[in-house]
Amino acid sequence: MHILALGINHNSAPVQLRERLHFSEDQIRASLARLACGNIYSSLAEITILSTCNRIEIYCVSNSSSFEELEAFLSETRDVPVYEFHPYRYQLKDMDAVHHLYKVAAGLDSLVVGEPQILGQVTRALELARGQDTAGPLLNRLFQAAIHAGKRARTETAISRNSASVSSLAASMAERVVHHLAEAQIVILGAGEMAELAVEALRKRGANRILIVNRTLERAQDLVQRWNAVATTFENIHAALASADVLISSTSAPHIMITHEMVKEAMTARLERPLVLIDIAVPRDIDPDAAAIPHVRLYDMDSLNSQLEHSLSERVAEVPLVKSIVEEEALEFEEYLKSLEMLPIIADMHQQAEAIRQSVLKKNLSKLPDLTEAERGRIDAMTQALVKKILEAPTQRLRAEAVRPNASEYATVARTLFGLNPEEDLCDLAGRACPISIAAD
Repeated sequence: MHILALGINHNSAPVQLRERLHFSEDQIRASLARLACGNIYSSLAEITILSTCNRIEIYCVSNSSSFEELEAFLSETRDVPVYEFHPYRYQLKDMDAVHHLYKVAAGLDSLVVGEPQILGQVTRALELARGQDTAGPLLNRLFQAAIHAGKRARTETAISRNSASVSSLAASMAERVVHHLAEAQIVILGAGEMAELAVEALRKRGANRILIVNRTLERAQDLVQRWNAVATTFENIHAALASADVLISSTSAPHIMITHEMVKEAMTARLERPLVLIDIAVPRDIDPDAAAIPHVRLYDMDSLNSQLEHSLSERVAEVPLVKSIVEEEALEFEEYLKSLEMLPIIADMHQQAEAIRQSVLKKNLSKLPDLTEAERGRIDAMTQALVKKILEAPTQRLRAEAVRPNASEYATVARTLFGLNPEEDLCDLAGRACPISIAAD
């Protein structure tokens, strides 16, 4: 078995492609449920989807080292032909996939180094897969270990100290472009986590006039009370656009919320007063054609990436320490994977011994018809304990040798001494899964 990871992110693909491949939580559930309900993709045994504003990554356990079915799964669930994302995708296998997920959870692969949101997003990806029963023992163990590594990175280093986020980058962009942020009318479209982070970052930079526009007023009121803002509903978006100096959009809508026509209409009443639009949603909320309207400046996720602030020196200095944690945690997981290679051998030893015990017990009990049921039970328990004791030492030794360089030699010797079947005949015996391979093909 192999651990495979297929993905695109802010480093490999433009936002136009990322938004087409993006999964909402409902879409993740539907895609995983489709996989769980039938044997559509025969090689994919376990699967988890991590989809954020900056990345779409699919992790799976597969009986094949080929990415063909995983790419087909992404293509069919997002209705994007493989040839369109193929030049931008990255493929990682076994320990390379493990290392990558650990780096993602630790914040080393984020647009903003050490940003705090990604750890929660990795946790949520596991929860969604568990909810659809597509995260089996290996992906559960892998994601839990990655989450543990991410927590260690944030508690044992300063990688998240004074941490920035995409929302704070948007606020920083607004401050650079507008200059007099305290006097500017700021409109926030959306009232989720990213919107709240944006409001917090804007307040810290001196913004005083903040209007929150949301589909429902109830959710927006939470931000109003916390940050002394004003709230309205989307029905008033035209008036909000007309009054705004800066609009930051971060909804989870699957379609454009601010059209070219809406922006053009708003600009007719503004004379030549500029309008700054910052779209941090994926899929995007603002029609990219709005950038062509005079006096409109539009920034999206890729714009923030290209103008990433350079005040990250403290966090960047922590990267070697975080990498050391990642390596330490990944090594522990690799040892766990190696130990799995011994499990079929150990299981077969015990299965063989149990079969012999039952055969000998049945044969001898047939010659002792006068025994009571209680006496038969005591003999049965005694023989079970005897077999367990005999196998205890070789079992412990095989487990210990599983993570050492000579593990394969020990496995061969054990199979020979106990007269076990060849390794290729053991896969899926009695419902067991094949051990995962961590070596190159």
